[in-house]
Amino acid sequence: MKKILSAFLLLYFTVAFSQEKKPMFWQDIQNFKKADQDNPPPKDAILLIGSSSFTKWTDVADYFPDKIIINRGFGGSRMTDLNDFADDLLSPYQPKQIIIYCGDNDFADNHDLKAKVVVKRFKTFYSKIRERFPNIEVDFISIKYSPSREKLWPQMKETNKKIAAFMKKEPNAEFIDITKAMEDSTGNVRRDLFVEDMLHLTPGGYEVWTKVMKPYMK
Repeated sequence: MKKILSAFLLLYFTVAFSQEKKPMFWQDIQNFKKADQDNPPPKDAILLIGSSSFTKWTDVADYFPDKIIINRGFGGSRMTDLNDFADDLLSPYQPKQIIIYCGDNDFADNHDLKAKVVVKRFKTFYSKIRERFPNIEVDFISIKYSPSREKLWPQMKETNKKIAAFMKKEPNAEFIDITKAMEDSTGNVRRDLFVEDMLHLTPGGYEVWTKVMKPYMK
């Protein structure tokens, strides 16, 4: 009886420990793997990678009917998560272009975070992309101004500026600035582009993004 109990406890703690070891968003990545297994991803697609502004854009293909889109936005991911799961996010695909939206959750996670830290995280992920895809187009959509994260905008704005300067020097790379397009005639962000949480976008918000993104898309 004691042996059975010991074996049961060993199994219980092994399972519990293994579950604790799974990183945040692990299940999202497993879901991507399952989706790719069920429907092998097409070659020469435009690969979207990033956080919830992509995650919630579930009908993104409808906005770009003439493009082949693979959306791999997951949860409220941070640049750190993109780096942690870089191999899973890149290795299954043979895209002609990668577009990234990420960074605001890094600051939401730590309000004291410096812009240079997030920029460094982005550059690390960018280098991982280039190791695998040295010549494809890689673009970064600017971190958006969200009314619910107004206090974090100075750090986000500085991050945008630094990433824009970096991308300007890189071949086959663009910084896609959606800031002005989301402002009204007085220079304030249009609150009607956001859902109730004042963080995520309405269909109208995605229409604005679409107009800005289209000229950059291959």
